[in-house]
Amino acid sequence: MTRTLADWLDYQLTTHPQGIAMGLDRVREVAQRLGIGKPGKHVITVAGTNGKGSTVAFIEAIARAQGLRVGAFTSPHLLRYNERIRIDGVDAGDDILITAFERIDAARLAPGNPAIPLTYFEFGTLAALLVFEQSALDIAILEVGLGGRLDAVNIIDPDVAVITTVDLDHQEYLGPDRESIGAEKAGILRAGKPCVLAEKDPPSSVLRRAYALGAFAIRGHSDYLIDSLSDGWRWREPGYEIDLPNPRLAAPAQRGNAAAAIAALRALAIELGDDAIRTGVREACAPGRLQTIARDPDVVLDVAHNPQGARQLASWLAAHPKPTLAVFSALADKDIDGLVEPLKPYVESWHLGPILDAGPRGLSAEALAGRLAVVLAGVPLHLHASLADAIAAARAAANHGQRVLVFGSFHTVAEALRPS
Repeated sequence: MTRTLADWLDYQLTTHPQGIAMGLDRVREVAQRLGIGKPGKHVITVAGTNGKGSTVAFIEAIARAQGLRVGAFTSPHLLRYNERIRIDGVDAGDDILITAFERIDAARLAPGNPAIPLTYFEFGTLAALLVFEQSALDIAILEVGLGGRLDAVNIIDPDVAVITTVDLDHQEYLGPDRESIGAEKAGILRAGKPCVLAEKDPPSSVLRRAYALGAFAIRGHSDYLIDSLSDGWRWREPGYEIDLPNPRLAAPAQRGNAAAAIAALRALAIELGDDAIRTGVREACAPGRLQTIARDPDVVLDVAHNPQGARQLASWLAAHPKPTLAVFSALADKDIDGLVEPLKPYVESWHLGPILDAGPRGLSAEALAGRLAVVLAGVPLHLHASLADAIAAARAAANHGQRVLVFGSFHTVAEALRPS
């Protein structure tokens, strides 16, 4: 029976008893059966708590402006699975994904060998590697899905590793604090290879791993600097500097993400012109990152789904004051108080709705309100049967000069992006 892409994605939810299963042995074995090699002439792997997708977008845009052929693997997607695998900015088509999935399934079930269970994410990672390997890429960019050390993309040795930020998220898999989480993310570093550490003060565990390996650490705010200018900003290191336009991506952290992307590309043995850097910084786009989809009243979407992301979002709200109504939903395993607390001073009322497609990780609007009973005590809460209803109600309630902010997860933002 011929499977559609939707059929394959449903099937992949049944091929491992766990939704998330950390470890490289299974995915590495299937990769070896497939004969997967290096997915591009150069490989950049990007890990971090926040900023991964934006950093990938900056690397991709700058490299493409230089005329290089670029593949990018990111997750999760917003509206279509195809968004996860791009070649020169174009999402992979259904047919190429189906062909990759057919090869992967045949390899994992190869006669005469033990059948290998794979998770949904592992299927996607292997598909990206197959698509990239046949695409004659100059640069393959791989975004880590969870952690780093045991994430499926870590079967590939990067020429440059990037760690954007380290903060609290997914503690049930990565550990209870920044040091343990940093140690997991530092698993993408390789001996003798450059690693870009974008944070001003990364965890000691990351630095120790770099020094122990002899990885060449390129530290943000130390080995390269970011200077504010009246009409943009400047990236500089000893012997080189470049004045740059402000990124289209609006969050306060985006200069840092762009700066890390520049450092990563400069660490490769490639030609990289100033015009390409300027163009890429200006044109890089990552949907759902402070994305405005309507004006007056504004409707702004942000995928912030952990406390660090929420603090960044709060900084942007503080710098752009406007009466704000929030549409919020989050997954049950998230720090929901930590997501909402930073935004409390900037939000006048809250519209809550359930994430209906999240399975056991979803919360009803009533359960969400219960989790927020203390942090939002005395604040107007409006409960809705669906996220679509919550978004529609907030937009209807917003007046000219006001703003609707939709945030809390990729699921929440995706609902706002769906055609009505």
